[in-house]
Amino acid sequence: MTTTDRIRQRIPHREPFLFVDEIVSQDQDRIVCRKRFDGTEFWYDGHYPHDPITPGVILCEAAMQAGAVLLAERSDQTLHGLPVATRMSDVRFKRIVRPGETIQMEVRITDQLASAWYLAAKVTVNGKTAARFNFACTLIPTGDDENAQGLS
Repeated sequence: MTTTDRIRQRIPHREPFLFVDEIVSQDQDRIVCRKRFDGTEFWYDGHYPHDPITPGVILCEAAMQAGAVLLAERSDQTLHGLPVATRMSDVRFKRIVRPGETIQMEVRITDQLASAWYLAAKVTVNGKTAARFNFACTLIPTGDDENAQGLS
């Protein structure tokens, strides 16, 4: 099974909103993934037309998707449901990411309380930090379950 197949089996995201190309390494509490932005992505036309940069929210989303892959891999043994972000904190952007660059997302689980998972993320380009933040997510039922409509 290719890494792309493994990612697609673990999270529901698809193009143009899938921001994990490759799983570099993984253990029980940590995952490292990569995503290359080739410059054809939909946001570069407007962010910004004459000096395109990758929006910070996209960097955060890529890291949270990597975290979702990590949690989904754990779910084979202990978790059930879809990880959904519930909080972000201490978000810091340190470096601009340009079209053609590859980001590396490192996400680690820092704590768990019932179905709430706390994670720390770092996004780098060529070893230099582009963004770092903490986030939390919870598991919601999948499918048509009426509880899957919101987090209340």
